[in-house]
Amino acid sequence: MGFRRGMSNALASEKSPYLRQHAENPVDWLPWGEVAFAKARAEEKPIFLSIGYATCHWCHVMAHESFEDPAVAEILNEHFVSIKVDREERPDVDKVYMAYVQALTGHGGWPLSAWLTPELKPFFGGTYFPPQDRPGRAGFSSLLRAIERGWREERAKLVNESERIIGELRTRAEGRGAGGEGRDVEGGDLAEAAGAAFEGGFQYFHEAFDAENGGFGGAPKFPRASNLAFLFRCAAQQGLESELGRAAVDMAGHTLRKMARGGIHDHVGGGFHRYSVDEAWFVPHFEKMLYDQAQIAMNALEMRQAGGDERYAWMARDIFDYVAEQLTGAHGGFLSAEDADSTVPGAPEGEHAEGAFYVWTHGEIAAVLGGDADFFSAHFGVKVEGNVPVQLDPQGEFPGKNILAQVRPLAESARVAGLTTEEASERLRGALAKLKTVRAARPRPLLDDKVITAWNGLMISALARGAQVLGGGGEKEEGKEERERLLRAAVRAAEFVERELHDAGRGVLFRSWREGRGASEGFAEDYAFFIQGLIDLYEASFEIRWLQWAGRLQVKMDELFWDGADGGYFNSAAGAADIVLRLKDDYDGAEPTPSSVAAMNLLRLAAMLGDEPSGSAARLGHRARAIRTLEALRAQWTRVPQGLPQMLCALELAFLPPRHVVLAGDPEAEDFLGLAAVLHERLGPRRAVLAADGGEGQRWLAKRAPWLAEMRPVGGRATAFVCEEFTCRAPVTAAAELRGLLAKT
Repeated sequence: MGFRRGMSNALASEKSPYLRQHAENPVDWLPWGEVAFAKARAEEKPIFLSIGYATCHWCHVMAHESFEDPAVAEILNEHFVSIKVDREERPDVDKVYMAYVQALTGHGGWPLSAWLTPELKPFFGGTYFPPQDRPGRAGFSSLLRAIERGWREERAKLVNESERIIGELRTRAEGRGAGGEGRDVEGGDLAEAAGAAFEGGFQYFHEAFDAENGGFGGAPKFPRASNLAFLFRCAAQQGLESELGRAAVDMAGHTLRKMARGGIHDHVGGGFHRYSVDEAWFVPHFEKMLYDQAQIAMNALEMRQAGGDERYAWMARDIFDYVAEQLTGAHGGFLSAEDADSTVPGAPEGEHAEGAFYVWTHGEIAAVLGGDADFFSAHFGVKVEGNVPVQLDPQGEFPGKNILAQVRPLAESARVAGLTTEEASERLRGALAKLKTVRAARPRPLLDDKVITAWNGLMISALARGAQVLGGGGEKEEGKEERERLLRAAVRAAEFVERELHDAGRGVLFRSWREGRGASEGFAEDYAFFIQGLIDLYEASFEIRWLQWAGRLQVKMDELFWDGADGGYFNSAAGAADIVLRLKDDYDGAEPTPSSVAAMNLLRLAAMLGDEPSGSAARLGHRARAIRTLEALRAQWTRVPQGLPQMLCALELAFLPPRHVVLAGDPEAEDFLGLAAVLHERLGPRRAVLAADGGEGQRWLAKRAPWLAEMRPVGGRATAFVCEEFTCRAPVTAAAELRGLLAKT
C-alpha cells in the first residue's frame, strides 16, 4: 500500500477544524471510532494515535514536517492504522492517553503521539517527534520503523506491556480516588484537614510568588486562574484588611497588572494569549482560548471587588469586548479559539509564522502613527531592531519585530511627554485604534469556530458576574446598558446551548457544535461548567428557568458520572466502549477539574434549593454529595493543596454557615437592581442570592425552601432579607442599610 495523491482522506467529512486541517494529508487518517478499530483488528496492525487541536502551534509543525511527507505517509499507511483526534471534541480520549504519556515520559503536551494495540491499549508514546534523527533522539520515521519491527517480531511482548501499563494506570487511578465513605463536616475531621490545606496552599503561593513579575514560579508563565480564585477566597475568609488578606490581594493584583501590561495581553485587539514563554509575561504563545478569556475576566472582576480599582473593570471589559467581536457566533454561541499562527503579510503565499498577525516592525508603527510614533514606541517598548531577545526566539521568528508590552507606567509616559495622564491615555487609545484598523487588513489567524458546551458555561459565568459587578445597579443609564448588554450575551449563549446542544427528551448535553451538533455527548466538565454558568446566570438575571435547568442537569450529571464507590466524578460516562480507563481529574490546571466545580455547584444548589435527595445515583442530597466529592480527592488536596486550588474554594464554602440574601420585588425595577448591586460591591463571604418575585419563581422556590413563601416587598419598595443559618435580620429597603448589614455578617 502506498500513499494517496490528489484526494482527501476520511477526515474531509468531519466537522472539527483540526481534523479538516489534515484532510489533505497523504496519510490515510481515520477518525476515532469503530471503523478504525475494526480495521486495526482485521489487519492486525497497531494504531498510531495523534491528538491535537486546531490552534496548536506544534501540531502544525509536526503536520508540516511529517504528516505532509509522502515518505512518512507510506510507512504509516502500510504498517499502521492512523487515527486523528481533536482533544477538544474528545477530552476523555485525550486524558486517558495523556495520563499514559505523562507516566511514561514525565511530561505531556500536544501533539500527543501514542501507539496502541487494536484493543486501544497503549504500548509507546510521546508528544512532538522531529522528522529526522537528532543526537539522543530518534526521528519520527526511524521511530515508526522501529515500532513496526517490534510489532512484527515481538508483538506478544508489546501486548503484554500494554496490559501491564493499563493495569498500573487503573491501580493508580483507583488509589487516588479511594475517598472512603466520607465524614460529615460536623465531625470535625474534614474541617481540620481543610484548614490545614488552606494554610498549606496559601503558604505555597506566598513562597512561589514572583514579586517582580507576578505569577508563581518561573518560565513559562500560565494564567492559571484558579490560583487567583483561591487567593481571593483566602482574603475573603481572613478579611480584606487583615495581614493575610492584604497579602493575598496584593499577589493577585500584581499578577493581573503585570499580565495586562505584558505581551500576553493583546493591547491592540483585546483579550489574552495562552501563556508566555518567559517569566515576565512578555513573549506569548499567541493562541487565544475562550476558556482563558472567561477565567481571566472572572479574576479581574474579583480584583475589582477586592479594592474598587477601575483598572480591573477595564481589564474585564477589554476581554468582553474581544469575545463579543471575535469569539461570538452569529447564532449567539461562543467560539473556541484563535490560532497562534497566521500567514506572514507580504511573504510568499502560504508562509505562516507564529504571531505574524500580532507583531510590528518599527517602520510599520512609524508609518501608521506618524508624529505619535515616538511617544507610542517609548511606552510600548518598540525598537528599530525589534524588541524580542534572541534567547526568547529559538525559532528565529521575530528578528526586527516588536511585541507590544507596556514598559513604563502611564504616568511616566505622560510626564515625559508633558501631558496629563488623561491626555496621554487618550493619545495611546487613539494610536491603538489606528493600529487595529491597519491590522484588520492582515490575514487573520484561523478561527476554531466550534461551540464547546463547557467553555460556553465558563463564559456565561464571567458575563453574568460582569453584569453584577459592572452593571451599576441600574442607577446610571450607562451602568444599566452595560448590565443589559452583558446579560444579553450570556442569555443568547445559554439559549443556543439549550436549542442546539441539549436533548430535552433525554435531558443530556452534547459536547460541541459546528455546522450542526457533534456526535459526542457531553463529558463531566461540560455538565459542571455549564451548571455553574446557569447558577450564575440565575443570580444575575433572577430568571427562574436557569436555576430550574441547573437542578435538572445536576441530576443527570450525577446519573452519568458519579463514582458510587468512592465519590467524585469520572470524566466519562459509564459504559463508553471506546474508553479503556475511566479517570477522574485531580489537578486544577488551565481548566478546573469537574469535581472541583461540581462540589461548589452542589453546595450552592443545596443552599438555594434545599438538600433533599434527588436522582437515582445513591439518593444523596446535594450537600452530602458535595462532601463525598471533597473526600474523594482528599489525599490530593491534603498532600499537594496547590494542585487543587479550585477545590479548596469549595472546601471553604462547605464550612461557612449558610448565608442567604433574598431580594423581594420586581427584578427589573431600579430599586431592586440598586439593592442587588450592593451585594457585589465588595469581595466577601459567599451568599446564595434569591429573588422573591411574587410570581412563578418565588412559588417554585418556596416548594423547596418554604421559608421563602411569605417574603414580600415592604411598603411597596424592593426589600432585602439578609439571613444567616436561616435566621433573618430585619428587612431593609435602602442600599445604605443593606451595605451596613452585609458588613456585620
